Amino acid sequence: MSDVAAIQNLVEKHHALKKEISKVIVGQDEVVDQILLSIYTGGHSLLIGVPGLAKTLMVNTIAQTLGLDFKRIQFTPDLMPSDILGSEVLDQDRNFKFIKGPVFANIILADEINRTPPKTQAALLEAMQERAVTIAGQQHKLDLPYFVLATQNPIEQEGTYPLPEAQLDRFMFAIKLTYPSVEEEIQIVKSTTSDNSVILNTLFSADAINEVQRLIRRIPVPDNVVEYTVRLVNKTRPNAEGASDYVKNYIDWGAGPRASQNLVLAAKAHAAVNGKFSPDIEDVKAVANGILRHRILKNYKAEAEGISEEVIIETLL
Repeated sequence: MSDVAAIQNLVEKHHALKKEISKVIVGQDEVVDQILLSIYTGGHSLLIGVPGLAKTLMVNTIAQTLGLDFKRIQFTPDLMPSDILGSEVLDQDRNFKFIKGPVFANIILADEINRTPPKTQAALLEAMQERAVTIAGQQHKLDLPYFVLATQNPIEQEGTYPLPEAQLDRFMFAIKLTYPSVEEEIQIVKSTTSDNSVILNTLFSADAINEVQRLIRRIPVPDNVVEYTVRLVNKTRPNAEGASDYVKNYIDWGAGPRASQNLVLAAKAHAAVNGKFSPDIEDVKAVANGILRHRILKNYKAEAEGISEEVIIETLL
């Protein structure tokens, strides 16, 4: 199949996929879009939202429709790295045998990642970055595609271990979940309190998603789009040469080069699912919020004046 035909096929599959997901998930279109974009590009996502907004159900539904193996890890303060990676046990023949942990799946839901201590967070982040885990000096490769969706509860700060900025940077998207509208909530309550069961169709497979990821990387990007992206990321750095007074006033620390890479990749995927064969500046703007939100460190002045990361990003666009 030519790349042109492959993109047209992806557009159809993407629409069918969203239709399938909407059988279970009411609303949250933007959230589903960003999760799918990060799967198409091979990135990871951080979901930020209060409890009860169907984060687990959403990931489970997406995993089913994509035909991928799904595991959920509920993070707790006493969780050890071996609890998620797996460990070596002595079998009946007195040989060491490696028992795989829940991290060995295609889609991992890392629930409340900020509840677990740094060493367990680091174990998951190594698996995310390297697509492999090392146990007793042996490296074990993870199956591809490999996608981590971590959730963080923004209202609980007591007894939590917030992810450091350097670790947040490893997530391609930071996706904010908001409460549903009254109409959507009525629909949710009706569908979840009845006896109706929904049958989901599987539209992809692991191999098909690996092929989509390769297709996205083959999409050409015009030089002006790359230049716009790099300049946009550069604008977020208060210590950069020629930084604006606005940025110096409100930002302590700007986004790094990983932001530029992720913006271009996400813009390619956004263009592809909209039937375009090459991304333009509008595609970069469409994904900028989710990719820059967690990479900008506001200062106390921005906090005091109630200026959000989104407002800063909109101003820089």
